[in-house]
Amino acid sequence: MHPDVLWLVRLGMDQGLFTRKQCLGVRQALGAQAELVDFAQQFIDEGIVTNQEALEKLAGLAYAKGQKGPPAFDPFEEDEDDAPSSPASSTAAATASPTAASAAAKAKTAAGPAPSFAFETLALLDDAGVAAGLRELLRSTARFGASDLHLSTGARPFIRKNRALSYLSEHALSAADALRLNTALLSEGQKKIFLERKDYDYALALSGSDRYRVNLMFHKNGAAGAYRMVPAQVKTLSDLGYAAHLDTLKKLLSYHNGLILITGPVGSGKTTTLAAMVNYLNETRTDHIITVEDPIEVVQPAKGCNVSQREVGPHTKSFFTALKGALREDPDVIVIGELRDLETIEMAISASETGHLVIGTMHTSDASTTLNRLLDVFPPAQQAQIRSSVAESLRGVVCQRLLPATDGSLTLACEILINNTAIGNLIREGKSQGLRNTMETGVREGMCLMDNVVFNLWQENKISPEVALANITNRVLKAKIS
Repeated sequence: MHPDVLWLVRLGMDQGLFTRKQCLGVRQALGAQAELVDFAQQFIDEGIVTNQEALEKLAGLAYAKGQKGPPAFDPFEEDEDDAPSSPASSTAAATASPTAASAAAKAKTAAGPAPSFAFETLALLDDAGVAAGLRELLRSTARFGASDLHLSTGARPFIRKNRALSYLSEHALSAADALRLNTALLSEGQKKIFLERKDYDYALALSGSDRYRVNLMFHKNGAAGAYRMVPAQVKTLSDLGYAAHLDTLKKLLSYHNGLILITGPVGSGKTTTLAAMVNYLNETRTDHIITVEDPIEVVQPAKGCNVSQREVGPHTKSFFTALKGALREDPDVIVIGELRDLETIEMAISASETGHLVIGTMHTSDASTTLNRLLDVFPPAQQAQIRSSVAESLRGVVCQRLLPATDGSLTLACEILINNTAIGNLIREGKSQGLRNTMETGVREGMCLMDNVVFNLWQENKISPEVALANITNRVLKAKIS
């Protein structure tokens, strides 16, 4: 069919103006070589579209896009999520050439950003149309493999994939359009909270496999939303890049008490690693796991363990109150989404001392900084007591970063500290400057330094020299690269 007709169908389906089934009916009535004007008129004649103004504007946009070629995917073909499963199709898939299947998968991934959403026509859509369009935009963004979608007043909508930004449209969102888009999928109660607080975090579930972590806010121009894609399936620790350190992590997770910290900067995959650890415990143990998250991202169905997931806001007032209550709820493992304040950290340390395995995250860059941050929140009068408690209860610290790889993806670099007698003495005496040397001599116990891991990644040609130099502090290793 003509490229502009394909664009009309693609954009109209994204906006929720009509369905694929209705488009197939129009194509059957007009033929495969129908012109854009005839195709649009048929929607009106059959009563499929009643908003003629919106359709005309969409047709104009489709014509402009059609001059540059057809959309990346044929909108008349069913998506994988929509395609019915049948014995015939299963047989065909099983007998298809692996090479052809691989090529098709690569072509779909490399086709470009998510299918265009007609942001220019938002003002012409009703609330149901805006909601349907946003749902399709989120799904197509996830299918493209992006990690985030951003819809902000005064800015062009964009997505992030492998740390790189891609714009979805040249149209900057107005304040009214950004507010409508970002509140389209909220309930009345949620919308009221957002407008009152001007900030709102929540987990959006379009289906069992379509989940997103959402942050809504207001800035100087108006409303904005950041949508983080949540993987449909929990990845294993090996899949995340911990294959070389798997035995070390399994040993950490074998303990029935103590404190394990997962740390790293924002966007380093801490939540994904935490979910993988909970999944491993869920599959290998028969315990009661309580998680406290803000919000719940990865749903963990009960396997070997009973998993109670709580969300700050709907289920509990704060991390501290949830952690305090958890001690009376017969847990074996307590997972804390973030150790933010003195009360939460103090309660986590106490829980780890009283027979619970506590796993939490912090926003720090290495093991030494993590311990300093953990301990320095306490007043001077408590320092000696807390250092002694942490020296006894700490099991390990896992720091991670996601670095740009040479193949265009991201690769994991990590630093692992395992608590032993030497590490415990340094913590107790407040000599964090000696941690680095002790960790270098603790390789046999599974420890590793970030600098050495990054250097090895460079030697294996997994990252560029520029990336390696930016993530190494050791001058000797830097000299070897330059």
